[in-house]
Amino acid sequence: MTLTRRALIAAILVIPVAGTILRPALAAEPEVYAPNGVAMGGYDPVAYFTDGRPVMGKAAHALRWRGALWYFASAEAMESFEMNPAGYAPQYGGYCAYAMSKGAIAPTVPEAFTVHDGRLYMNFSTEVRTIWSGDIPGNIALANGNWPAALGQ
Repeated sequence: MTLTRRALIAAILVIPVAGTILRPALAAEPEVYAPNGVAMGGYDPVAYFTDGRPVMGKAAHALRWRGALWYFASAEAMESFEMNPAGYAPQYGGYCAYAMSKGAIAPTVPEAFTVHDGRLYMNFSTEVRTIWSGDIPGNIALANGNWPAALGQ
C-alpha cells in the first residue's frame, strides 16, 4: 500500500478530531460525587458531625467547593464548612468508601455513613456499610492507596 502525501495530511488532520470525539468516553470521574452538580445529594455534610444523621441542606445556604455545589441546613453549618472544608467533606469525594477500598467507585446514599476518627465516610448502601465496618482501619488504608487513582485522573 502506498501512502500519498494527501492521505498522510488527511490522517494528520483527523487524529486531533478523533481525540476530541473520544475524550468524553475516556473522561475521568469528577473529584466529588455530585449528581446533578450537587454534592451529597443536597445533604448537609456538617450535620453528620453535629446531629449524627443526614439532614437535608437548603439552597439558601449553598456554596461551591471543588467543582460541586454543597448545601447546608443553616448559615452556621455553611460557615463551619467554609472554615474547614476538608474536615467536613466526606472522604474520597463522597464516593463509596468500601468500593474505593477495592479500587473502584460507586455512588452513595445519605443514610449509609460512618464518622470514624473525625472523618466522614459514605457507602453505597447500609448493607455495604456493614461489610465495610468489619475492618474500618484496613479498608481505609486500602482506600487511601486507591484514591484518587480510581477516578481515572
